[in-house]
Amino acid sequence: MHVSADYLLAQARERFAVQDYHGAAHLVEEVLATGHRFADAHQLLGLAYAFLGQYERALEEFERAVSINPRYVEAHIHRGVVLSEIGRSDDARAAFQAAAAETVVPNAGFSRPVAARLANQHATLGEAYAEAGGLPEAIEQYRRAVTLGPGFHDLRYRLARLLLDAGRPLEAREELETALAEHHDFPDAVALLGLAHYLAGDATAAREVWSRCHSRWPHHPRIGAYLAMAERLA
Repeated sequence: MHVSADYLLAQARERFAVQDYHGAAHLVEEVLATGHRFADAHQLLGLAYAFLGQYERALEEFERAVSINPRYVEAHIHRGVVLSEIGRSDDARAAFQAAAAETVVPNAGFSRPVAARLANQHATLGEAYAEAGGLPEAIEQYRRAVTLGPGFHDLRYRLARLLLDAGRPLEAREELETALAEHHDFPDAVALLGLAHYLAGDATAAREVWSRCHSRWPHHPRIGAYLAMAERLA
């Protein structure tokens, strides 16, 4: 009985969805063995290999996918993720840039879904840099993330924290004020804004921010401690 390539790929996607990566890889390999050159097949096989920890084989499949379809954004992104995972940061950055270059909509920038995916990938890479002690690189990735996703206030908040860690409180304050201008109910961001004022040398503004925050969220775990610190050091 002849089984179509489309049917095998559908079965492979089902196996992948239930985390049977060996089964998914076997089915896709069966499709490719028949001579079909589907970018989607190579992309799915690359993902299966990646989840199995076979990173070099995964990279080969992603590269085959983009050679067939140079505008295959997800293949570029997943290739970048794997490159980042194995420590090839410069190559990973180039892969993400290739993804970005292929998703430009004339006179409109990035489409929302693509921008969201890229923003989250930049944030993931930023966390990897932060964990490795690469604070400037982490900040760079988060700046790209919030440029792609200006409404992602959780990413902007994380950027502000990194900026404070880097001793750049004025920049952190700007990011927090931007986030709070659109998202008022974000007590952690308000608390951090007070700290940014404080570390920038404006203790009066810090106390005002923390006092307002304490009035609105009296049980916030850090506000009382910040206020007590400011009073002791006044």
